[in-house]
Amino acid sequence: MIFSIQLWCRMKKVCIVGASGKLGRYMVRHALDRGYGVHAVCRERSAAKLDEFKGRITLFPGHTCDREVIKNAVEGCDGVLAVLVPWGVNRYASGTAQAILDYARPAARLVFSCGWHITRDGQDVYSRTFLSALKIVGWIMRFVRFAEIDDQVRACHRIFASNTRWTVVRGSDLEEGESQGLPVWSKHVGDPILASNLTRRVDFALFMVEALENDDLIQQAPAIVGCKTRSALAFNMDT
Repeated sequence: MIFSIQLWCRMKKVCIVGASGKLGRYMVRHALDRGYGVHAVCRERSAAKLDEFKGRITLFPGHTCDREVIKNAVEGCDGVLAVLVPWGVNRYASGTAQAILDYARPAARLVFSCGWHITRDGQDVYSRTFLSALKIVGWIMRFVRFAEIDDQVRACHRIFASNTRWTVVRGSDLEEGESQGLPVWSKHVGDPILASNLTRRVDFALFMVEALENDDLIQQAPAIVGCKTRSALAFNMDT
């Protein structure tokens, strides 16, 4: 605990990989609100989406799976927040994850985002509808070479196997809207608290940033849901 407090008293800088996306921009705002210096990685053609933060962040344009870009961006950072996006069929997500694992500081907090379909221990419970939809959507996206869902799975397995201070945040369906507060979480999809399957995107980002300082989440894969959803409120009433 003393080590954790000392580390975070010194923490001044975080790297946000995938900063130009909707989730990424929310993470940038949350990080800046906490006084962190921010290194932001995004594709060069998307850099204009970060214009509102000019002068407040250091931008590293390039593909997030570009190892040299990641190496430069994470240098000097005490934490890394990464959106694992399985674009294309060239192992974009696993390339991003591996570069972060290879180049981040040994003691850095690494927080990755993915979907509920990722399972760490095989104890998650999914409906037949969910699994069928995932299979169909995954096949279509791969057929048109738009995305490769299996590569996000591959990326997470690499993270799970590492001895770094990682957290993989597994998000439910997302919606826009004002913040409702920090989402609640459980270790396994299928737990009653997660039944509503809905989180505000701004709060997903909030959970990611908050995870940097939560040692209970180190080497955990929390599945989250909005704190104001019916299932979360019902669970709190029951307990």
